[in-house]
Amino acid sequence: MVAVLGEVEVRQDDRVLPVGHARQRAVLAALAVETNRVVPVESLIDRVWGEQPPTKARLALRTYLSHLRRALAQTGITITRQGSGYLLALDPDSVDVHRLHRLLAAARKQEDPSLALALVEDALGLWRGEALPELDTPWAHELQERLRQERAAAEADWIDLALRCGRHSDLLPELRARAVADPLDERVAAQLMLALYRNGRQADALEHYQRVRQRLVEELGTDPGPALRELHQRILTAELSLAGGALATENATGPSAVPRQLPAAPAQFVGRHDELGRLDAILQDASDTAATVVVSVIVGAGGIGKTWLALHWAHRHADRFPDGQMFVDLRGFSPDSEPMDPAVAVRGFLDALDVAPGRIPVDPHAQAALFRSLMTGRRMLLVLDNAANTAQVTPLLPGNGSCTVVVTSRNRLPGLITGQGARHLALHILDDTEARDLLTTRLGAARVEAEPAAVGDLKRLCGGFPLALSIVASRAHTDPYLSLAAIAAELRESGLDALDDGDPAASLPTVLSWSHRALTTDQATAFALLGTAPGPDIGLPAAASLVGLPLNDARTLLRRLEQASLISQDAHGRHRMHDLIRTYAATTAHDLADDVREAALCRVLGFYTHTARTADHLLDSHRQALPLDPPVSGTQIHPLPDSPAAMAWFDTEHTNLLAVQHIAATRTWHHTVWQVAWSLASFQARRGQLHDRLVVWCHALKAAAHLSDPTTRVLAHRFVGVAYADLGRHQEAVGHLHHALALAERYRDSVDQAHTHQTLAWVWGQREDNRRALYHATRALDLFRAVDRPTWEARALNDVGWFAAHGGDYVTARVHCEEALALHRCYDDPDGKATILDSLGYIDHHDGHYDQAIRHYQQALDLFRDLGDTYSVADTLDNLGHSHAALGRHDQAHVMWREALELYREQGRKADAERVQRQLDALDSGGHPSTESST
Repeated sequence: MVAVLGEVEVRQDDRVLPVGHARQRAVLAALAVETNRVVPVESLIDRVWGEQPPTKARLALRTYLSHLRRALAQTGITITRQGSGYLLALDPDSVDVHRLHRLLAAARKQEDPSLALALVEDALGLWRGEALPELDTPWAHELQERLRQERAAAEADWIDLALRCGRHSDLLPELRARAVADPLDERVAAQLMLALYRNGRQADALEHYQRVRQRLVEELGTDPGPALRELHQRILTAELSLAGGALATENATGPSAVPRQLPAAPAQFVGRHDELGRLDAILQDASDTAATVVVSVIVGAGGIGKTWLALHWAHRHADRFPDGQMFVDLRGFSPDSEPMDPAVAVRGFLDALDVAPGRIPVDPHAQAALFRSLMTGRRMLLVLDNAANTAQVTPLLPGNGSCTVVVTSRNRLPGLITGQGARHLALHILDDTEARDLLTTRLGAARVEAEPAAVGDLKRLCGGFPLALSIVASRAHTDPYLSLAAIAAELRESGLDALDDGDPAASLPTVLSWSHRALTTDQATAFALLGTAPGPDIGLPAAASLVGLPLNDARTLLRRLEQASLISQDAHGRHRMHDLIRTYAATTAHDLADDVREAALCRVLGFYTHTARTADHLLDSHRQALPLDPPVSGTQIHPLPDSPAAMAWFDTEHTNLLAVQHIAATRTWHHTVWQVAWSLASFQARRGQLHDRLVVWCHALKAAAHLSDPTTRVLAHRFVGVAYADLGRHQEAVGHLHHALALAERYRDSVDQAHTHQTLAWVWGQREDNRRALYHATRALDLFRAVDRPTWEARALNDVGWFAAHGGDYVTARVHCEEALALHRCYDDPDGKATILDSLGYIDHHDGHYDQAIRHYQQALDLFRDLGDTYSVADTLDNLGHSHAALGRHDQAHVMWREALELYREQGRKADAERVQRQLDALDSGGHPSTESST
């Protein structure tokens, strides 16, 4: 048993186990109150240390958890890391607070008062003192207060049950003490009056009523409530029913009304099956064991369907809350009013609970306390819609676990999650099936099926936004002669304006504007600039550059926008906007000054170009680094430690870099267009980004025509030629390469001549024109030797060896490749070394040395993998498979070719993929595939 209703301890076989000092026991308690649920690390730190955790709180937490695991090793209690938090796994009945709630819940359901009394006695017997004395944090104080209220309510229930069981004589001393301690508590007054009456002391009961009434008038200016007045009248007339065991005090403090305030359920609700299931699971898991009131927070952007989901779910489960369902629109985001004061909402709840106006205290805090008292022990549902922040919601939360609260908000309300243990449910866009179902439900299957292409366009243009889809459906429904294709065309042409039909509650731009209005100036500026950022997502350093802030300040700003559901963050820390929100953000950017927008664009493009140059240098330190102007003030340059980090950065930012180049091209920023192309060259070659590489270098070729440096035109023609060759467009490739060679010769640039000859050798090799390939490879070697560039000379030596091998001269080939390998080892060029090892594998294979070929291929493969060069990995796998097949190792060949096939398909290398598929088919059919390696 893990006990928290008193000093935290663990008991096994009637002995207390040592589980460490107070702070360590506090960690155990913070997990125990959420048994079998994951508690996030941040929540644990908040619960154990409060608002000022130590700088090494995470390390201390891990230490405490490690010690707890050892201390609990023999108990069957486990603490496991799951996702971003920790979970304490054991039977909930083995934690006293959960056992307490189970016993009290069972007592409420028990019709026999004597059995119910025994259950409540067992529950109260679990208390050993003040709960969680080891913890002195805001979270602990709130939990302690709720548990104190539950204990007081349970003690009052025990007295009610004891009175029903005829134990009025035994109760008199305790009830007198309670009446002295809380003379204005009408429930205690009713219990004492009834006990006195049943002990034959009618006059004393009536006298106590007069004392209570006099104090209520003097201190609160009100008479007793109707239930206590009724009991007084029944005692005055000596009603016979009072003499038995039945207690007539249930209404002494509680209301008689059962409020049913839920608005109508949304008509034609579709989808959201996973979200409804999660809400169901939260309710089911917490039905008997919740340590606190069960709170679910549904968050999402305006128009995403939060209220629809909450109401649909609430109506489905209304029967689970027989004591009533209450609803309030807190107006957190409203077009014509400020957010509702929580005191106003509390007063509305008291009215709904039929509390007489004269009994409602003037002080708002006293009203909230009265509300919590009235909710104690009642199974009620509260839907708090459209909340602005945590401070607005907290005073409206009941104080016990018998109630369930569903909150909807555009803000994430992190305070409710950390402080109240609320369950967070982020609402996202509808998927394609749900979007189609919504349109079908609103318009009918016949109309949707009649225009499938238009329906697809509407789904795409609305981006799964329920409000946008509903507006479109409403337009189509009210005008049955208007085609869906015409609505889609209007949406394409007019954008968000097409989703504004004049009704503020049904206009997506207006709904989004309410969120925008709640932002601070800095937040609104950042939101607008994010709408103009290149690419579909953005990382923290790029976002910091965009807004011109240090990383920590930018992180805080992004967190605020995320909490407002205007942006989202994925598991990798990337931020993105829904397309419609991004469009709205971009429109708000027009309100910014031109110099603000231009400065932001310069900073973010500077971030991408400078970081790309750093990443490219890490991939190939022997490439020429292009000069860049210093970044403008406010630009954050992302540090990259090594080549793997550079590849990972390019993988993440590749789409954004393409967008950067496109923006630069539209603004005729020719240097930036060129710089992006150059920095992407090594990465795109290694990843086999064939089509993107052609597009990038075609942009660079156009930009080069406007640059003063003629080398840029030579390089652009050469790389365009390479891109065409990779795509099998040989004639166009050779044309651009000869153009590059002519320019290099005109400007007497020996290095560019050599590189271009080297590329021509490779292109002619693709065409299996070995004579021309060897000619160009030899010319490149001579030129590199003349300019004394050892690493480039080594690569040219490898090329000569490669084409000599393809001509059948394996001796010459081996001599050149081994000389190249020696140079690469001297100058630390892993890329070049990998290429030469692959060549030596080819030479060994065709010279009949298959085992040696496998060793060379495997060394090359390991290097290519380390470099992230998946393009070369695919070719080497293909070759390695041939060497295994030549030795009859068909299983190994199958493994190699299967992986090569997947890579070829990913890279769009159709001819290579088809060839490898034929090789695999030959193996599978029991045939003997060719052992001639293909490259």
